[in-house]
Amino acid sequence: MSRIFAERHTTGGTDLEAIEMALRVALHQVGASALTALLQYEEPDQDHRQLPCPCGHTAQYLGLRAKTLVTALGPAELRRPYHLCARCGEGQFPVDEELDVSQTRKSPGVRRMLAALGYDAPFKRCSQQMKLLAGVEITAKEVERTAEAIGEDLAAREQQEIQRVLQLDLPVVGGEKILIMYVQMDATGVPVVKKETVDRPGKTEGEPAHTREAKLGCVFTQTTWDEEGYAIRDPDSTTYTGALETAEEFGKRLYLEAWKRGWGRAEKQVVMGDGAEWIWNIAEEHFPGAVQIVDLYHARQHLWDLARKLYPQDVPEQKRGMMIHQDLLDEGNIEKLVGALHSIKSSHAELTKTIGKEAKYFAKNAKRMQYPEFRRQHLFVGSGVVEAGCKTMIGSRCKGSGMFWTVRGANAILALRCCHSNHRFEDYWEARRA
Repeated sequence: MSRIFAERHTTGGTDLEAIEMALRVALHQVGASALTALLQYEEPDQDHRQLPCPCGHTAQYLGLRAKTLVTALGPAELRRPYHLCARCGEGQFPVDEELDVSQTRKSPGVRRMLAALGYDAPFKRCSQQMKLLAGVEITAKEVERTAEAIGEDLAAREQQEIQRVLQLDLPVVGGEKILIMYVQMDATGVPVVKKETVDRPGKTEGEPAHTREAKLGCVFTQTTWDEEGYAIRDPDSTTYTGALETAEEFGKRLYLEAWKRGWGRAEKQVVMGDGAEWIWNIAEEHFPGAVQIVDLYHARQHLWDLARKLYPQDVPEQKRGMMIHQDLLDEGNIEKLVGALHSIKSSHAELTKTIGKEAKYFAKNAKRMQYPEFRRQHLFVGSGVVEAGCKTMIGSRCKGSGMFWTVRGANAILALRCCHSNHRFEDYWEARRA
């Protein structure tokens, strides 16, 4: 401080930013020194020099051991008792477990910061932000490892909950009745490293895959609609869950999320998605009895794609054909729409095959395309919530330029992002302290 005042007296000016940063460094140094003093543990007394070892034998106290922790205040030294089992060779640091620094040199406060940054931004940028905003130097690789470790812990806890749900070992979620609850599902590709696509065919025949499919589900509620009868989603009611996994695994994950939200208390239950078969298999297995709705805009896209193939050089004819077929779709007259598609004749075998495929798609989903009836019930007919979620929850974080993920890493970050978005991160951190 004396140098700062001397400089001001000499130059007559004040560099406020320099003063702020200098004071922050000084205060951090003082805080780190105080923290180091607090983290000096004494040797255990004679009655506490032996600890039970997981192998069934006893670990003996061997002395105090030190390690340097990266804390929010800077480096701080922890000195604590060390016990070793002579039979299995496993060492124990009971204090590390108490302080939540076992197998890590980063304090809980720093790890929490890294998780909060790592779920939202590329790891290199997180490293820069930590230095600028907290005055803590952490490499991008350390940010990655820490954020993914916390995400993996979140995912592991969720798997434990899933197993409990499947074993009917969770209490019934109580509360008031819910008017309408929705479950929506979708999927999007995530770029992955080469080892994650071995023996997986790509979208182009003969080309290897470059992505793995991430499945995302969301749950939200609806209690009202506007003056024209269009559904209005309840504010802040949307929660997400997702991972790169099989449809079978994802179905259990999504069921858990719906269960947490009180699916059993919903007076009307609705499942929505596009025409993908895996979606409706999950709906039948985990959400039987729910109203099933194919996203209207996805169904319209099928008609547009077909119109472009039928009239590749004639835009007016594309629009004319589209209008006729779309009216039938919007009216829920799927039987007539299927008949109209079958009546289209083409001399090209491949195009005839495409027409038949589209007709089958609409016929198969006819009950899920009764849009006038759904609107009379003031239900949503579009799955825009989960489609937007694929962009915000997955795309914005996992599909940046130059990004290539391992399945493990991507799932860890998705678990972290869903936890933050669902406003459950504070609950998770409190559970870690317990």
